[in-house]
Amino acid sequence: MLRKRFLENFHLYFLLLFVLSSASFAIAQTEQKPDSTGTPKVQESPTVVQPEAFENQSAGEFTPGTGFVIAETKVATFNISFYGLIRYVNQMPPDNTYQDHLGRTRISDTRQDINWHRTFVWLSGWFFDPRFRYTVSVWGLASTQQTLLFGNLTYQFNKNFQLGAGIGPNIGIRSLQGPWPYFLSSDRQLGEESLRPGFSGGVWLRGEIVPKLQYWFMLANNLSQLGVNVSRLTRNFATSGSLTWMPTTGEYGPRAAISDFEIHKEVATRFGISACHMRDNRFNNTDQASPDNTQVRMTDGVLFYETGALADGVTVTEADYAIVSFDAGFKYNGFSAQAEVSMRLLSNIWADGPVPVSQLNDKSLFLAGTYQLIERKLEVYGTGSRIFDDFGYNPWEVGGGLNYYPSGTRSLRINLHALRVVRSSAGGYFGFYTPGLDGAIISTGVDLLL
Repeated sequence: MLRKRFLENFHLYFLLLFVLSSASFAIAQTEQKPDSTGTPKVQESPTVVQPEAFENQSAGEFTPGTGFVIAETKVATFNISFYGLIRYVNQMPPDNTYQDHLGRTRISDTRQDINWHRTFVWLSGWFFDPRFRYTVSVWGLASTQQTLLFGNLTYQFNKNFQLGAGIGPNIGIRSLQGPWPYFLSSDRQLGEESLRPGFSGGVWLRGEIVPKLQYWFMLANNLSQLGVNVSRLTRNFATSGSLTWMPTTGEYGPRAAISDFEIHKEVATRFGISACHMRDNRFNNTDQASPDNTQVRMTDGVLFYETGALADGVTVTEADYAIVSFDAGFKYNGFSAQAEVSMRLLSNIWADGPVPVSQLNDKSLFLAGTYQLIERKLEVYGTGSRIFDDFGYNPWEVGGGLNYYPSGTRSLRINLHALRVVRSSAGGYFGFYTPGLDGAIISTGVDLLL
């Protein structure tokens, strides 16, 4: 009951935390003292510790790499950076069927392919004031023949307060808070991928409340704007936020990645809580069996808003989506460990006919550990996920892999990744999974961040 009340009233906690952060900003020293050249000193963003990156920092998919400075004047800078991934994926067995929670037989469309899978090109810099930063992102996914052009603007008032607008993450889980592309492999694991929200247009606030304690709030158009035309959006916003506490060293390495590539000589610790809420919608008419909203899946891998998801011939049109996650991790001397627990509630369900449930309660557990076998060259990792649901479906996975860094930096990586998956709850062509898979996944890839 307590968890349900928290999830359903998340927008109130969001408002309270916003007031607290605003108060922190009001008492902070906001004056930017000029250096010897007369240029205001700029406080680096405390929420992403990335010393090797270009000064323009936002989060994850929207944080440029170091890149190359193309132009630099007294009033503006222009930088270009790049990320690319070529990957082989094999989902086995080749012929796979499964039964959803209603006992209906479905095909698990497994694949084996080699693709230049993902491309990012970032055009970034500052204009007029070094605290006013822009990032324009060109994103392409060859696997689905999709290409998008988007961006964001941020203004760093001081270390306590950064204001941003554009495309950003709904902050419902840890991996939406900056680690990409420094994941263990090239994509998220089952425990996070199954329940998470996505990216959308909106505004955000982030900064430091007190030393070592940081906040981040997002107000977004919806859970995921990918594939949803603006004409389909409702008047409801998605609200999300997080608090991150790093009590020992006050940092967690570049992009707060899980692995200890930096070889911490002091124990680095990170604890976080994040949450997201929205009155969600399928974003198209019920006479179309397939929804525009493909972000929300049930734990049997079926899209929540597709016709027949909860009952034959019945289509869910709206529901409350809420998720809260708790994460904890540490790094020391090349070793790292990470744990995350997420709880998602789908409630207040509206449909065009009777459905057998009034709400769905899903919980996930994600565990990971890494070790630098050869410092900054060869890393081994293990991972595991378990989903707990109302259907008794309870998907899980266990896996691991190796990362080899030929250049001794994170910029170039060769990855070997293997998973044993039972009743996959995640799906799509972005990541590793296909719905209902009961078998193995092998992947190897090379990714480059410049």
